[in-house]
Amino acid sequence: MPDSRTALDRLVSPAGLPTLGLELPLDNDWGGTRLHALRADPSGGGRPFGVADLTRHTELARLADRLGFAGLWVRDVPLYDPEQFGDAGSVFETFTHLGHLAAVTERAVLGTAAVVLPLRQPLLVAKAAATVDVLSGGRFVLGLASGDRPVEYPLFGEDFHARGATFRTGVETLRAAWAARAGSEGMSLPELGLDAGRRLDVLPKPTGHTVPIAIAGHAQQSAEWIAENADASLNYPRPLGALMLKVREWQELTSRAPKPYLTPMQLDLTEDPATPASAIRLGLRTGSEALVEHLRAMGELGVAHVSFNLRPGDRPVDEVLQELAETTLPHFPAPTAESTAAH
Repeated sequence: MPDSRTALDRLVSPAGLPTLGLELPLDNDWGGTRLHALRADPSGGGRPFGVADLTRHTELARLADRLGFAGLWVRDVPLYDPEQFGDAGSVFETFTHLGHLAAVTERAVLGTAAVVLPLRQPLLVAKAAATVDVLSGGRFVLGLASGDRPVEYPLFGEDFHARGATFRTGVETLRAAWAARAGSEGMSLPELGLDAGRRLDVLPKPTGHTVPIAIAGHAQQSAEWIAENADASLNYPRPLGALMLKVREWQELTSRAPKPYLTPMQLDLTEDPATPASAIRLGLRTGSEALVEHLRAMGELGVAHVSFNLRPGDRPVDEVLQELAETTLPHFPAPTAESTAAH
């Protein structure tokens, strides 16, 4: 029987606990050993800081999928900027990478965290996103952002300061492109001078009525606009007190039609499970015991999904994935088709 769940359904547990995912690339580029080596040799042996080690990317994605992580997220960094940012994100072109991941995984939701929409032609984004959705069997969430690297915009012919308006128009175009048509009707995009009678359309259509959209941060929009136009909030990690206020705001704005709150978190998982949690930039250094308690607290606040960025750690990634699968995932399982239907 076909699985009728949406990709977002697969990320939301009926038990009210967060499901767990991973942010790619799965490497240790920001770990202490790597940073020490870079101080000794700034060239990094041909791989400078911020450029991921991708030699095992397929193997590790398959392992994460097999172990039961609910989601795999890729970042969209159009241009590597070693001077100002020093972070090449997931390195691979986003939608090409997602097509590969759709072919080598079976269960995990695939997501973008997040596509910089103002730097891309929205009709092509609509086609690429629907393609990934279909190829993955409905396992795709399109995370969207307005971007924050001013140097990129003029290179793509866009105005950095107008990116908020460009973002809004882009989201409207995506929804119009994915909509099902009646009879011989085509897309209607009045702002582009396109009438439905011209019978132009974007194919393929998504597996559902739309590709789920998660909007990252504020995207230069009001909270009210995001609550109305997004299917989920993809928001930055915060200490628990600040997180409580942010989730509460989202829940109030979406009270008539609840929508999930998703958040990434940098994680340096220590070998000693009893290591108490301590704050690092955008996340935690912790043992597995304190991690479970922290994730439970996030779930009590209303967080539906947490994706781990493992780059600050020093331990081999496959070792960390195995430990998380043994000590943490059992407390926060991804929903089954039966549990989702019952909910």
